[in-house]
Amino acid sequence: MSELDNQILSAFDPFADANAEDSGAGTKEYVHVRIQQRNGRKSLTTVQGLKKEFSYSRILKDLKKEFCCNGTVVQDPELGQVIQLQGDQRKNVSTFLIQAGIVKKEQIKIHGF
Repeated sequence: MSELDNQILSAFDPFADANAEDSGAGTKEYVHVRIQQRNGRKSLTTVQGLKKEFSYSRILKDLKKEFCCNGTVVQDPELGQVIQLQGDQRKNVSTFLIQAGIVKKEQIKIHGF
């Protein structure tokens, strides 16, 4: 038997590199920007998935000042800290996060209507 036949018969996992912990395939974390309908025309914009190393209160302060709206940081047991803003601020928040250098454009997912 030649060396090539031995390599073919031996077990080979073509996805071994993709399953490795250190590879970046499939480990991209997203920042989710959603809208929640309240009553009537009122709505909330929620931002979740920001890295824990960022100061949520400082980001919230800048968002409130930039968009002239009220907001808060809510602690959710499943999702962690979530930023809530009044009104439909999805596009504004996504452009703000990109321009501030907090996240890249590929990492933002906008949900809603």
